[in-house]
Amino acid sequence: MPTLSSFYGIKITMNYNDHNPPHIHAEYQDYEAVIMIHTGEVCGQMPKRGLNLIWEWLDLHQSELLENWENARQRKPLNRIDPLP
Repeated sequence: MPTLSSFYGIKITMNYNDHNPPHIHAEYQDYEAVIMIHTGEVCGQMPKRGLNLIWEWLDLHQSELLENWENARQRKPLNRIDPLP
């Protein structure tokens, strides 16, 4: 599972050829969650602080994430995405 970005102790990854809808995987401390790219909907558990940071990052990089999603579906290399400042 390639790492797309890391910031404030949060690791964002994406699987190759994963199931729809487009989503990312996030790890923070001992928590793991799947977050939908289009809606920000969360499956799993994540502290509020972590979620707020992930949602902020998601809003900034939605188009890059969707491009990576298409690349992953076609098993092409994924691009790293800038972390939150």
